[in-house]
Amino acid sequence: MRALIQRVSSASVEVGKTEIAAINSGLLVFLGVVHADNEAAADWLVDKVCMLRIFSGVGVDGITVKPMNLSVIDVQGEVLVVSQFTLAADVSKGRRPGFSPAAKPEQAKGLYDYFCRAVQTRMGSVKTGEFGADMQVHLTNDGPITFMLENPDHL
Repeated sequence: MRALIQRVSSASVEVGKTEIAAINSGLLVFLGVVHADNEAAADWLVDKVCMLRIFSGVGVDGITVKPMNLSVIDVQGEVLVVSQFTLAADVSKGRRPGFSPAAKPEQAKGLYDYFCRAVQTRMGSVKTGEFGADMQVHLTNDGPITFMLENPDHL
């Protein structure tokens, strides 16, 4: 399971010309699922997404700003999760991406839904794109801060 996460000041997703989800300050998570993934891989990634300290916070003196000191939970940020099977692509050979590492749609949707429910349990809420849809994603990357997360047990 791979997640490209971006710290955003806002993000939204449209299907057709209709906005289906939007957040203010928080994380935009693009999620790709590969064949080897399972719920344990999703749990690892949920913990990493929710607890990764990539937001600025104030030091114990109440004045000093410490960059990348707080998690999305600490800052009461929002999370938008968008399925993106292209994160599972193999681009090591040729000029056209290969998608054989990507999980079949049934497995991917099940793990995507599991991931979103787990984030919602940790955060209280989560916004989502529409699995398998042609989506337009709009974002304002804050920083810019972007990280690729992948469980080291699944590399």
